[in-house]
Amino acid sequence: MISGLLDTLDSNIGILIIGHGSRNIHATKEFAELAESIQSLVPSNPFEFGYLEFSRPIISESLDRLRKKGVSKVIAIPAMLFAAGHAKNDIPAVLNRYSNKTGLEILYGRELGINNLMITAAAERIKEAIVSSPGCKTSDMLLVVVGRGSSDPDANSNVSKITRMLVESLGFGWGETVFSGVTFPLVEPGLRHSLQLGFPKIIVFPYFLFSGVLVTRIRNYVKLVAQDNPEIEFINASYLGNHPKVIETFTERIIEVLTGANAMNCSLCKYRSNLLGFEREVGLIQSSHHHHVEGIDKTCHLCELECTGECDPATKSSQIDHSHSHSHSHSHDFNLYPNAQHPLGPVTFHTSKEDEI
Repeated sequence: MISGLLDTLDSNIGILIIGHGSRNIHATKEFAELAESIQSLVPSNPFEFGYLEFSRPIISESLDRLRKKGVSKVIAIPAMLFAAGHAKNDIPAVLNRYSNKTGLEILYGRELGINNLMITAAAERIKEAIVSSPGCKTSDMLLVVVGRGSSDPDANSNVSKITRMLVESLGFGWGETVFSGVTFPLVEPGLRHSLQLGFPKIIVFPYFLFSGVLVTRIRNYVKLVAQDNPEIEFINASYLGNHPKVIETFTERIIEVLTGANAMNCSLCKYRSNLLGFEREVGLIQSSHHHHVEGIDKTCHLCELECTGECDPATKSSQIDHSHSHSHSHSHDFNLYPNAQHPLGPVTFHTSKEDEI
């Protein structure tokens, strides 16, 4: 069904897949491989991928390439798991600016979101981890799902929904949701609280598309908590990666644009709904704050493969001096996240925004 609809796609329509970007070479390589897998399903259409920040090509450069290929319009799909600030504000602002400047029609698709394909991909990654450590029923295990973390409560709540769907699908004894940054509970305090549930095995699953500094940071925190609790077995499941079900979800998002079924869930959007605690953000101007790191294309010399965490301040053990700075002095002019001082959350996270990817 999906492949048949893709076959009818006008060859003058370009496809653009938009990633966040990373300083980690391994992460950008994985994204490029995923993009190639998507491209193979639309071989007759001009295809490019681009990044919001840190990596090249940036979004505008990819759109320039598509224009040079003579496209009449572009379908742009954000490679984002959930709709938070990047999908709702940063990427649309860049696309709108480019469209207004050049006249190119850009049709913006929605984020990957929650569907049976994504849940199946996640479940299979977790099953792979279970097989690697036999001897315990899933009902005797605790599943901890780690989300990216956002100042958008709707996106955070979707991670909790993923956790519950996986717990019921696989029959885990219990499920907990923690986050790598921005919101609460963060990984380390969340894991330490979950120990009180008394499960002998804890599977930690990073609900991320790719590797990178954040996935490494998660594993470092798991290692830290495991060292303090040798009687508990901690099992690291792999992130989603280039899973066939993830690829299929991208093709679904392209088809939604073509069929007119493309719609983002706005009922709990903090920019449209008067959500309790986020009232000040209703109706904010759609703008991107990533121009200062757009295409800087600087990678850490330790990140040729998956980041070792040696240069990560969160490990509190760095002996290596970075050759570049991740800091900046200007203001992003954001509204303050109302839970910024939560004791289990971002107040304990002492790295800059650029260090989070």
